[in-house]
Amino acid sequence: MKFVATSRQQQGTSASRRLRREAKVPGIVYGNNAPATGIVLDHNELYYALQKEKFHSSILTMELDGVEQLVVLRAFQMHPWKNQVLHCDFQRIDPNANVTMRVPLHFFGDEQSPAVRVDKGFVSRLVSHIEVSCLPKDLPEFIDVDLSGMTSQTTLRVADLKLPENVTAVSAETPIATVTTIGGDEAAAGEAAAAE
Repeated sequence: MKFVATSRQQQGTSASRRLRREAKVPGIVYGNNAPATGIVLDHNELYYALQKEKFHSSILTMELDGVEQLVVLRAFQMHPWKNQVLHCDFQRIDPNANVTMRVPLHFFGDEQSPAVRVDKGFVSRLVSHIEVSCLPKDLPEFIDVDLSGMTSQTTLRVADLKLPENVTAVSAETPIATVTTIGGDEAAAGEAAAAE
């Protein structure tokens, strides 16, 4: 995705308030062995971009004063009750160096799994993103997670996922989905009570 920003000359709280009244958003871009630069973005363009999953988890192209550079969104601040973006932080990215990013998981197939169809259990999704490391060109927009093979009392971990080529998970042992069968839990609780 590509967006346009301009350099911000004036710093401080009062300058930021003025920008917000003009439907602009103050921000900063930093990293990649270059000095941090204050930037200004159009509020509406940024607000609607933030509604898209891809904007949070992909390498972005920022055109800053006519010069394009690769960046990722690192943080943003919203107004407590208004639909207003108050500030945003971007980090410059070296296209030839590995980057660590959070990538969303897209789950499917849980209704067809033996755990749901046979054992009448349910699949709990424990996380919605995982952290991966790769070159910017290899960064996936999302990762598909097929839950159709889940069976009773099993846990799916990051290590079980089929990641795209040249993409590695930061924490392979993190659980991402588990199966619970209500009848099995009740039976186990009943046996425990009888033993006592």
